[in-house]
Amino acid sequence: MAEATTTATTTTRKKKSKRSVPTGQMHILSTFNNTIITFTDHKGGALAAASAGVCGFRGSKKGTAYAAQVAAEKAGQTVKQMYGMTKVEVFVKGTGLGRDAAVRALQNLDIHVDAIKDVTGLPYGGVRPRKAKRN
Repeated sequence: MAEATTTATTTTRKKKSKRSVPTGQMHILSTFNNTIITFTDHKGGALAAASAGVCGFRGSKKGTAYAAQVAAEKAGQTVKQMYGMTKVEVFVKGTGLGRDAAVRALQNLDIHVDAIKDVTGLPYGGVRPRKAKRN
């Protein structure tokens, strides 16, 4: 008869140290269809992100200012609880309704805004001109 051997495997897990990031960056990508909020550290590594679509808004409601506010609050709460962020630099890109609403949502969370910078891309050469008309 084969003897059943039972080995108790005990795994020792190291407790994950809580990383503290008191200052960081908030990137807002605001289009007419959606608003994406990303919190990063100073090197650009993403800490938390949320969008209007993730928060449950669908269709044309994703492009509203209220949806951007809810997304900013969700990402802001996450980054404040997990990393203790209290100051941010805000980088806004795009031309949507959620540009201002996302920044105002930070006031409810007691996150201080150091600077707001617009990084929206600008066209530089224009479109290709039409072909010359033949006679």
